[in-house]
Amino acid sequence: MKKFIFLFPVISGILWGSAGIFVRTLTKMNMNSYTIVESRVILAVLILGAGIYLYDKSLLKIKLKDVWVFLGGGILGIFGLNVCYNIAIEELTLSLSAVLLSLSPLFVLILAAIIFREKITSRKILCMIMAIVGCILASGVLESSSGMEWSVYGIAVGTMGAIFYAMYSIFTKLAIQRGYGPLTITFYCLLTVFIVLIPLTDWNVIASSISSSPINMSIFMVVHALCTSVLPYVMYTVSLDYIEAGKASILASGEPIAAMIFGIIFYSEIPTLISLTGLFLVICAITLLSAQPEKKYKEINVNS
Repeated sequence: MKKFIFLFPVISGILWGSAGIFVRTLTKMNMNSYTIVESRVILAVLILGAGIYLYDKSLLKIKLKDVWVFLGGGILGIFGLNVCYNIAIEELTLSLSAVLLSLSPLFVLILAAIIFREKITSRKILCMIMAIVGCILASGVLESSSGMEWSVYGIAVGTMGAIFYAMYSIFTKLAIQRGYGPLTITFYCLLTVFIVLIPLTDWNVIASSISSSPINMSIFMVVHALCTSVLPYVMYTVSLDYIEAGKASILASGEPIAAMIFGIIFYSEIPTLISLTGLFLVICAITLLSAQPEKKYKEINVNS
C-alpha cells in the first residue's frame, strides 16, 4: 500500500477531471449545478453507506463531539468547493476557473503549516510552482487572454473554491487524527452535502431524466457517482493517512490536465504546444514530489 500510495491522489485528480463529461451531459437535460451535484452525492451516500454496513458497520459510529469535523469537511469542503466552482464557471471561462481551482495546494501548504506544523520544504515549493504553472499553460489562458471573460467577483469566488478545496484536506486530516478511517470520513462528509442540498435540488428534473430512459440513466448516474464522488474522495482521504496534506494536494493538482485529456478523447479539443508543455510540467512536478526522499532537501520551518 505504502509503495503505491502516491498514486491515490493522482488518480483522484484524474477522476475529478472527468466530471466535465458528466456535467455537460446532465446540463443538456436542464439540470442546474445544485441538482447535478445532488444527483451524484445521493448515490454516493447510498453506495458508501451500504458498502460500509456490509463490510464493517462499526465504521458508521462517530462521537458526538467530533460531528463538527464532518460538518466542516462536508460544508466548508465538498459543498463549498462545488458551489464556488459552479459560480466561477458562470462568471469566467472554464480554463480560468480550472486555474483558480489549481491554486488549492498553495492554501493547503499554508493551512497545514499553521494547523499541523507541517514543514514547507524547498522541494514542496518547487513542485507547487511547477504544478501551478503547468496548469496555467495547459488551461489555455495565455493563448486566449485577449478575449477572456472575467470579473472581480468571479475571480474572488473561484479563489474561494480553491480555499474550500484546501479546507477539505484539512478537515479530513483532523478526522484521521481522531482515529476515523477514510470510509467513515468520506461517508459523513458526503452525507452532510446531501442534506444541505435537499432544498436546493430540482427533484422533478432528476425524476423525469430517469423515467425517460430508466436503465441507461441509472447506469450513467451510478458511474457518475463512482467516478466523481465515491472513488476519488475515498482514495484521496486514504492518502492523507500516509502523506502530508500539502503533498497530497499537489499530487492531485493535475485535475485540469485530466480535463484537457478527456476533452481530446470525447470532444476533439486538440491541445496546443503550450498546453502540452503544461502537461509535461505537471507530470515532472508529480514525479519529483513522489520520487525523492524529503530529508535530502532543505526544510523551511514556518513555525520557527
